[in-house]
Amino acid sequence: MSYIHFDKTLMTNLEEALPKEILRSNRSGAYSCSTIVDCNTRKYHGLLVVPIPELGDENYVLLSSLDETVVQHGAEFNLGLHKYQGNNFSPNGHKYIREFNCDQVPTTIYRVGGVVLKKEKVFQHYENRIIIRYTLLDAHSETTLKLRPFLAFRCVREYTHENTRVNRDYQEVPNGIKTCMYEGYPELYMQLNKKNDFVFQPDWYRGVEYPKELERGYAFNEDLYVPGYFELKIKKGESVVFSAGVSEIKTTQLRQIADFEAKIRTPRDNFYHCLVNSAHQFYYHVDGENYILAGYPWFKCRARDMLIALPGLTLVNEEVEQFEMCMKTVEKGVREFMAGEPLSVKIHEIEHPDILLWAVWCIQQYGKIVSLQKCVEKYGLLAKDIMMYLSTSSHPNLKVRDNGLVYAQGKSKAVTWMNSTANGRPIVPRSGYIVEFNALWYNALKFSEEICRMAGRKEEEQYFAGMAAKAENSFRKVFLNQYGYLFDYVDEKNQEQDWSVRPNMIFAVALDYSPLPLPEKKAVFDICTKELLTPKGLRSLSPKSGGYNPMYVGPQVQRDYAYHQGTAWPWLAGFYMEACMRLYKKSRVSFVERVLVGFEEEMFSHCIGTIPELFDGNPPYHARGAISFAMNVAEILRVVKLIEKYDI
Repeated sequence: MSYIHFDKTLMTNLEEALPKEILRSNRSGAYSCSTIVDCNTRKYHGLLVVPIPELGDENYVLLSSLDETVVQHGAEFNLGLHKYQGNNFSPNGHKYIREFNCDQVPTTIYRVGGVVLKKEKVFQHYENRIIIRYTLLDAHSETTLKLRPFLAFRCVREYTHENTRVNRDYQEVPNGIKTCMYEGYPELYMQLNKKNDFVFQPDWYRGVEYPKELERGYAFNEDLYVPGYFELKIKKGESVVFSAGVSEIKTTQLRQIADFEAKIRTPRDNFYHCLVNSAHQFYYHVDGENYILAGYPWFKCRARDMLIALPGLTLVNEEVEQFEMCMKTVEKGVREFMAGEPLSVKIHEIEHPDILLWAVWCIQQYGKIVSLQKCVEKYGLLAKDIMMYLSTSSHPNLKVRDNGLVYAQGKSKAVTWMNSTANGRPIVPRSGYIVEFNALWYNALKFSEEICRMAGRKEEEQYFAGMAAKAENSFRKVFLNQYGYLFDYVDEKNQEQDWSVRPNMIFAVALDYSPLPLPEKKAVFDICTKELLTPKGLRSLSPKSGGYNPMYVGPQVQRDYAYHQGTAWPWLAGFYMEACMRLYKKSRVSFVERVLVGFEEEMFSHCIGTIPELFDGNPPYHARGAISFAMNVAEILRVVKLIEKYDI
């Protein structure tokens, strides 16, 4: 049996099936996403969702869904499924599903009387094209297949409704048609690999609802336009391939492309391969540059997310070339930022004060996993230039104080990863000496000392060594409190010490170089274990701290106030488990493996084969936020590989 497999019992139970989503991307910013029963439950769902730079910075839903109808002896059996007003589902095609599996590509088996139909979906790499292959596995009489496309032609953050502006014209192309609902959008080409009849029957399907948007406090219904349907005969054993894309394709190539795309996928046949498969979906190549998207379906490339995720998504999977291509883009952006020049790359939030520190950490991982010598040769100059820029307080919001620590202003603007805001102000206003900034700063100083030593740059080595010694001496004085854990931030200007127990102190234990002695590292680790650890990651705030709000539910404002006030984040668990193995070596490998079990469960829930953005901080730890999140996938992948180092 397949690793990811759902049988008829689950597939016909909408309460169980609808929360399970499936995502495919093409490395060019486009994606295909829905539920495993092909009923769209979000405004972000669609068979073909693509970027259209001419219209804006968002993605756009062109083809929302495709309803299949099997016809035998004049009787029609519609395999589609949509939610309408009044909690009505129609046409209830899920009742014909017999099984779903996703080892190679998402595959659904339908049974209608004596007809057994297999549907496989692939999203073509670097092309804005969804390909669906239908194979008639069994049939006792003549069978006809009808395919009815539901079009949206809208931004993922908006809705379409019945209107008179829609362009109903279409033109025939080989084995299909092309059409465009509104001016400014690209033509949508819908073609099949064999001759068919397109029946022009334009209509609006009104009141389609998206329950996930209702949960999130947004508008949740729209109307979808159907221009007609494709009709063709299909014989037992025959495969018919449907394509929807923004360019015409030679229909004789469709079967070959479908075979090739299925073959090159990393199979989802175990936990590790699911994560690798998911890792590939965050790659984003555009205009000659390579990026990591922060998550699906709504995130863009964000500097911090890209740098934290990059080693886990690439290096641990031995995809060194992909790391180097992305770092080339990062270096361009970093150098432009340090020079005060406009960015030529599409990396958001590169101005945040910890970004350059994460860049050094990212380079450090390259040295550990590939080779330190090659790291010095390839990135030594970049690391040195970053550290000289920071150590001279050239960054507009990261200043080195006389005590050797770095100081950032975060009262009026969110500057850390805890970046939720309300009324333009940070909900968690972390400012001053911020604990993970200074843990990263000390680690970066020591790493710079190391690579300068290797490169034979004695004067620079001594410079960084002296700064590291000063920072180490001050770190304990500023952050360590009498209860054995670290203040989350200390703002001497406002005479504030944040006593909240938050997970950011774990970096002072997890990083290669720590300013804490062993007993204090263990004390910090212990309190993270007791108050923050959940089966789904570390809580962003301890239940014992004031303001604990672990349920990420309700409308936007309510969710913003809960975002970093108790919710659990899987990527933090990656650093927690690294800290655990750094402290206790082989003796805690079995413990780390048990922690990973909580994430393997996610391969079969929510968006299958990947890890969502965050979870509620209290049982039953419901998944929330983005359905697939790069930092989470990357850090769990990194831990899976770290275990191999100790489990010998």
